[in-house]
Amino acid sequence: MDTFNTVIAILATLSLFLFSLRGFSKELQKLGAENLQRWLTKVTSNRFSAFLLGAVLTAVIQSSSVVSSITVALVDAGVIGFFNSLGVLLGAKVGTSFTAWLVAFELSFLGSWLLVAGMIITLVPMRIKLVGKSVFYLGFILFSLELIKNGLAPLSESPEILEWLKQADKLALGLLIGAVVTAMMQSSSVTIGLAIILAGQGLLGLPGAIAIVVGSNLGTTSTALLASISLSSWAKKAAFANLLLNLMGLVLFVPFLPLFVQFIDNLQLEITYQVAVAHLMFNLILAVLGLIFLRQFSRLSLYLSSKIIGRKETGGYSVEAKNSF
Repeated sequence: MDTFNTVIAILATLSLFLFSLRGFSKELQKLGAENLQRWLTKVTSNRFSAFLLGAVLTAVIQSSSVVSSITVALVDAGVIGFFNSLGVLLGAKVGTSFTAWLVAFELSFLGSWLLVAGMIITLVPMRIKLVGKSVFYLGFILFSLELIKNGLAPLSESPEILEWLKQADKLALGLLIGAVVTAMMQSSSVTIGLAIILAGQGLLGLPGAIAIVVGSNLGTTSTALLASISLSSWAKKAAFANLLLNLMGLVLFVPFLPLFVQFIDNLQLEITYQVAVAHLMFNLILAVLGLIFLRQFSRLSLYLSSKIIGRKETGGYSVEAKNSF
């Protein structure tokens, strides 16, 4: 297979993966639509429970972008306050590491079984058939990962591709690649999965893989920013806070990134697990710091966003929500 056809095949499998992620997310949202708003209203009154909810929802829905967009929309509606939304956004960053472990554990062999099981369940004339769609799309996700893995295999025979991928080991370039690809795909799961598969096949070094997955955190904020464009100023401030949180975490972390890569490299693990551990550790460190200094960060974020967005408050935002910070 020539290089052009290989690239087309890879893009096709990535498209299937992205489609399956979005389909899985939508089906789970349908199943939990009636309870989601009630959960967020009750649980987000405490920063720690809000963090836990954000992490669990993201791990289940398989999309931090969806969770952050829903959170911003609920801030706009006055369902949750600006301060309380920050806990959910922090949790979403930790929850997205579930994708890394899903790829690292190489569970793609279950894809075909879940596809068939999901299809059979959807034929049952009962309410359980709604669950069948979620099972089907979960199988689709795993099946797509297997296709991506097989599609990337021929790249190991191309010296030009290998030389180009080595450039990602330059940390600044790796971070940029992670952020840009995630913003374009509107999914950090795609970027993370691709980085781990490339690393597992020896096409991407550990420094490059870690830089890409860390950079994906910044790129994933684009979804909430786009979702907030037509919403109130408070929703825009929540989306801006999400961007600022990731940007500050990245700026604080970059000076220590070479040492962090060295620490991960010393772990006696396969490279796929090393990348998954690095992604989880980065997000946990960011989350712990964020929870400790959440009140100070919320004030800083509001101050900066007021300078950029303005102080005018529009949209349905309750008094209780505004006073929650």
